[in-house]
Amino acid sequence: MASTEYSKELHIALLAVQRATLLTKSVFHSHAKGTLDKADASPVTIGDFGAQALIISALQHNFPDDEIVAEEEAKDLRENSKVRQTVWDLVQNSKLSDDAAEKELGGAIASVDSMLDIIDKGDSKGGSKGRIWAIDPIDGTKGFLRGGQYAVCLGLMVDGDVKVGVLGCPNLPVDDSQPLTEDIGADATDAEGKGVLFSAVQGKGAASRPLGKGSLANESTIGMKPISNISDATFCESVEAGHSSQSDSVAIANKLGITKPSVRMDSQAKYASIARGAGDLYLRLPVRKDYVEKIWDHAAGDLIVREAGGQVTDTEGKRLDFSHGRTLKENKGVIAAPKDVHQHVIEAVMSVLGSK
Repeated sequence: MASTEYSKELHIALLAVQRATLLTKSVFHSHAKGTLDKADASPVTIGDFGAQALIISALQHNFPDDEIVAEEEAKDLRENSKVRQTVWDLVQNSKLSDDAAEKELGGAIASVDSMLDIIDKGDSKGGSKGRIWAIDPIDGTKGFLRGGQYAVCLGLMVDGDVKVGVLGCPNLPVDDSQPLTEDIGADATDAEGKGVLFSAVQGKGAASRPLGKGSLANESTIGMKPISNISDATFCESVEAGHSSQSDSVAIANKLGITKPSVRMDSQAKYASIARGAGDLYLRLPVRKDYVEKIWDHAAGDLIVREAGGQVTDTEGKRLDFSHGRTLKENKGVIAAPKDVHQHVIEAVMSVLGSK
């Protein structure tokens, strides 16, 4: 992407997400691998806290006046010395291999107490004024635990409008042309050709680059795949039935003439996958009337898809509105599709949901 007024924000966001994503990978291999029986959620907890601490530390160093909306708060760490020490050890050992890049992020966090205070900097209420970053340190909890898809997510909103978005997807293939299947990245390994950073700046397009361990790798421009016949589309949705109505998705697919089964994936890796043309549609349909989406679950992915040539709205065709605090309280559900077929998809969605 060419230089823009947000070039520094993009650069720091990419480095911060890359460093945090490497921490989450180390957590998986050291604490989560081989089991889903995690009643105490400890691998997720330490990964969430560690990644959030690293990202906020980098943002505070570079943009000290910006507000931050993040999912976690340090209360549990303050009360649990064992988990606190585990997170601290991970944070201390999570450094980029490139000294210059590490210096740009502000280097190591000074102390355990500093780490706790940094985590709690994510307490902004959000809103429609000023510069606000939205962080989801591990989006896709169950995907993370089973070695499937998850994402480290960071978006910058200015006056309620998303300007910069970055996703770290360690288990997606680097090859943008690899077709989307449910078993993509099913085994979390450090094999060559896995791990991607996706990014976008408003008005400047979207890009992907291999996830590295030091300075940033070269980027490739990405774009959504044109659909000549919507019945041939591949659509993705959440793995968890509690996150999206899978029965409604089937009915919508039938209306559109889509015969291929959906690809079920966790996290904003779905946004990234359709943005680069590996898939075509992303449907997230309300499971109950009072369900409200969180801004950190959508800010980065929304921008990346739109900058890749797609359109993202709720189920009524309204743009996602990030100006109402920490939630998308003015929206219900998410529909992401190439611009030329988006209205067709919305009509099918409204027909199915309106008949209920």
